[in-house]
Amino acid sequence: MQVLQSLLAAASRNARSEEARHVLQEASGRIAAMAAAQRVLYGTTDANNFSADQFLGAVVETIQQTLPAAVKIARTPANGVLSNDIAMPLALILNELVTNAAKHGIKDTANNTVQVGLAERDGRFELHVQDDGPGFDLNEVRHRSSGLRLVLGLARHLHADFEVTRMPSRASLRFASGRGA
Repeated sequence: MQVLQSLLAAASRNARSEEARHVLQEASGRIAAMAAAQRVLYGTTDANNFSADQFLGAVVETIQQTLPAAVKIARTPANGVLSNDIAMPLALILNELVTNAAKHGIKDTANNTVQVGLAERDGRFELHVQDDGPGFDLNEVRHRSSGLRLVLGLARHLHADFEVTRMPSRASLRFASGRGA
């Protein structure tokens, strides 16, 4: 995955059109997020589960590297253990939500912070990404944004509930530890 991510990043630097550069950068970011999740999976001694906090830390650190230097991600420590089969879809969802929050949601340029958390409550997990922007109407944006369509498709794959609120501007994904559980 790291080789593929490097190839995409190089292609992005050499792209002649701005649109091609943008698409290649998005693909590179998605692969980088999946590679971070993969590092956590291969670093664990448990064949079926991994630490939610290690996962969140690795993926957030990787996403941070793809964002402009002025944008910061504030991560709340995660709790719980996740099933291996949700690592890749969850990494992609997290990448899309944080990247979109950094691009469209930061209103306070002095703060420039996207807040991220992953917590287990009552046998279910909640992933949230929050910014200080105005938020968006999910029904209005879902047909225009390929990244949001990806999030919604992966949420269905995980049998998860996806919700967006405006005050505060927050995207939340609620799911069981294992797919289909």
